[in-house]
Amino acid sequence: MSEIDLKNPSLYINRELSNIEFNRRVLEECENPEHPLLERVKFLAIFSGNMDEFFMVRVSGLKQQVLLGITDRPADGLTPREQLVAIHRAGTQLFAQATSYWLDMLQPALAEAGIHTLDYSQLKTRQQKKLAAYFEKEIFPVLTPLVFDPTHPFPHISNLSLNLAVEVRDPETAEIHFARVKVPATLPRLVPLNPLDPDELLPPTTQKFIWLEQIIGANLDRLFPGMDVRAAYPFRVTRNTDMEIQEEEADDLLLTMEENLRQRHFGRVVRLEIDEDTPDTIRSILINNLEVNATDVYATNGPLGLSSLWELHKLERPELKDEGFQPTVPTNLRSGDNIFNILQRHNVLIHTPFDSFLPVVDFVKAAAEDPNVLAIKQTLYRVGPNPPIVHALMKARENGKQVAVLVELKARFDEESNIEWAKALERAGVHVAYGVIGLKTHCKLCLVVRRERDGIRRYVHVATGNYNTITARLYTDMGMITSDDEMGADASEVFNYLTGYSKQVAYRKFWVAPVNLRENLLRLIEQETALGKKGRIVIKANSLVDPGVIRSLYLASQAGVQVDLIIRGFCCLRPGVKGVSDNIRVKSVVGRFLEHSRIYYFHNQGDPDIYIGSADPMPRNINRRVEVLFPIEEESERQQIIPILATYLHDTAKAHLLQSDGRYLPAIDQVGEGEIPFNSQLWLLNGRYSGEEPPFDPTVLPVIGNQ
Repeated sequence: MSEIDLKNPSLYINRELSNIEFNRRVLEECENPEHPLLERVKFLAIFSGNMDEFFMVRVSGLKQQVLLGITDRPADGLTPREQLVAIHRAGTQLFAQATSYWLDMLQPALAEAGIHTLDYSQLKTRQQKKLAAYFEKEIFPVLTPLVFDPTHPFPHISNLSLNLAVEVRDPETAEIHFARVKVPATLPRLVPLNPLDPDELLPPTTQKFIWLEQIIGANLDRLFPGMDVRAAYPFRVTRNTDMEIQEEEADDLLLTMEENLRQRHFGRVVRLEIDEDTPDTIRSILINNLEVNATDVYATNGPLGLSSLWELHKLERPELKDEGFQPTVPTNLRSGDNIFNILQRHNVLIHTPFDSFLPVVDFVKAAAEDPNVLAIKQTLYRVGPNPPIVHALMKARENGKQVAVLVELKARFDEESNIEWAKALERAGVHVAYGVIGLKTHCKLCLVVRRERDGIRRYVHVATGNYNTITARLYTDMGMITSDDEMGADASEVFNYLTGYSKQVAYRKFWVAPVNLRENLLRLIEQETALGKKGRIVIKANSLVDPGVIRSLYLASQAGVQVDLIIRGFCCLRPGVKGVSDNIRVKSVVGRFLEHSRIYYFHNQGDPDIYIGSADPMPRNINRRVEVLFPIEEESERQQIIPILATYLHDTAKAHLLQSDGRYLPAIDQVGEGEIPFNSQLWLLNGRYSGEEPPFDPTVLPVIGNQ
């Protein structure tokens, strides 16, 4: 075995910079002509929202470390301060690219399609007059100008709010004053012009929009009567929202979370976005009073907060969006038999969004109504608005079932929704718990206890994704419903661990973090390592960060094991390093659906060990979350999983290949002349049910080089 130091920082890619590279891949989907136009706009909105979250959580964490004088280095060796410098350099370039995509590519293309986002200065005089009337009626009443002078403190600027920095002059004293006007988030950011201009003969497909901040800026004289409004410049701040919760000291976690959410609006500013024309005087006022550094400032020549472009994606223009699709129902559920009778005969494996999520909803609804069901236990992480699963749990309680629900209040940016549903469940009489102190409950688990002729039987749904009917059509996830006795017993043990006092250290089939997941994962990697060139590992996950897992994979590569990693997001492993990771390939697939499923495949000399579940190979998942991975044991189920992995490994249309220098290259660049690029998601959506043979052997996991 090589004597190379596997702790050498040069063997690891920085997590934050890899995260930025993932968002670069998202952004570059904007220029992909294979996407319908409004889907390209959607990718720009997703990119903007992703970067907001990146600054609110990851950058704020680094700045906190700098503030506290922490100099600990991650595996890649960069200090927090060095990471912030690198982030600013990469972020500046990426935000400029995003603005360019909007101004030079998407906005003109939208105009050609009859969707115009206009500047106020482009409007005719009568249009401006009508907008002035709209301003007077709809906008003016909700605006509150706040001045800043020796008698008025600098106003609080809330997180992600869009604002105008206004410069006004007192005509009597000639003094220049600063004021802030907040652009109300309760109004549409893109104001439709057409309803205000019914007399203008427009084709029915032509729609015109004006940015709300420009309408406000053009009518500021109404807010400052008797003053000369010299100029107004948009700006936007991002604050630290990574809340620290001292659970051990919290008497009531629900109340603690509610207080923390209120405090979120007052976190330190970690990013200031401004218009590039903002003069130095205004910049200085903002920088000094928001207490940011020059490296926290990002200037742009386009609209701020492009996540607002979701408003355009909601337009009823189906010809500019992805075609709708009808998910299939797994074959073994089509008999119309009672779900519990079906599960007694065989498991049900579901791969959303290609398979329908409704069988999972129906499973919980059936349990709520079935007179033989005694109890339902479930974890809820992100459930979305008006969730049918939650309503089914309430109905189960009405029907006299014992219902216990673990609601994870710390599901980032879903805390408020989860608090409301937790309260609603409690009002319905459901036993609601909030998990284990110090750990976030991330596993996706539902346990149904049913009395049958031969005694008590347990039915379990366990999955990679949330109980959310909306994301089930947008994310790729996998789950299984089973009546397996040992999995049922393991599920009971997990819920006892979550809702009671339990120091369970062994499970029958489940890998449970932080109990035994790490040791089992490393054990199977080592199992393949011992087989040398006969070994084979394929891991599909959201992200790969954990240094221990990475070092174990390096050792496997050195032993000759062929390793393929399908990592959608950030990846800290550096593939293709001579003598270390020659046999490791890393592929990222970014397409119509967000890749969210986690699959762990170990060849085991032809009798593969396959695990699926909620955990990514990251320290937070393995050490600080309650996660569950479960085995795929039936041969018929393995023969469903292996073709799915093979499909992603063959993707040449939506995949990017990670290079040893940290760059990602589009796989399509390696497609030969005359060869048709293969789109894994499109095949899973349509091809596998069409009867058409795929352009590869779906029963074999390929070894495809990327160096």
